[in-house]
Amino acid sequence: MKKFNFTKALILLFPLLVCISWIYVLKIEGADILSVFTEKNLIHTKKFLSGMIGLGEAKPAFLDKMIIKDTLKLTLETLQMSIMAIGFSTIGMFLTVISASRRVADGSLTMKKSWLGLIIYYITKTVYLFSRAIPELIWAMIVIFVFKPGILPGAIALSLHNFGILGKLCAEVIDNIDLRPIRNLASSGANSVQIFFYGVIPTVLPKFMTYIVYRLEIIMRTTIVVGFIGAGGLGTQFRLSMSFFRYSELTLILICYVFLVLIADVVSELTRRLSN
Repeated sequence: MKKFNFTKALILLFPLLVCISWIYVLKIEGADILSVFTEKNLIHTKKFLSGMIGLGEAKPAFLDKMIIKDTLKLTLETLQMSIMAIGFSTIGMFLTVISASRRVADGSLTMKKSWLGLIIYYITKTVYLFSRAIPELIWAMIVIFVFKPGILPGAIALSLHNFGILGKLCAEVIDNIDLRPIRNLASSGANSVQIFFYGVIPTVLPKFMTYIVYRLEIIMRTTIVVGFIGAGGLGTQFRLSMSFFRYSELTLILICYVFLVLIADVVSELTRRLSN
């Protein structure tokens, strides 16, 4: 019997999904793509792009020293919020990831299987699912409603969402490691703690660091979303600049976001090199 090729099926299914999507948009929804390119929309687009490069302003934001200073301060707040968020979620992940591993629950790693481990496994997986199922914006609305606007509630909201994602990714890393060194340690008389520190941690830590830095980059971009509801940083200023039609300030804020993501990209590259 011929084995089912899942990858080939996905490649064949993709064009079909694209066609079905366009048929739904054009025929069922009756969307008119050309209506986007009306003269009125083109005038608004031209005005917006001109404002972003500072045309029509006596002194664009990216040439004003005071605005640049304030924006750099907000950039530092955004960086602080991102680091706190990834720190909180990383601590939570390290405290729970072992119990969320299927191989730990079924005794493949520890060579011991217990019903208590299985119960903790399912509870932890449920917590991860609940954590990542709620978007950052909803978490931010809840946390800021309970506390008050600021970068700490924003960091907590971002960490609550990313805790579940990091936990799931890192638990899968543990589930996919090579069991042969673990079994060698167990056969040599190593206990569960020794197996964990000498067999599991050195193997999974490089991938853990890769995922942590990758989520840090995503958190930096997501701060603009939670900032819209008062979490502070560049996101709050972005909302205010949009409200008062100060388009050149948007350009300055976007430049700062590019700078932050560039920092995360450099850190990620350094982490990969050190792990290799």
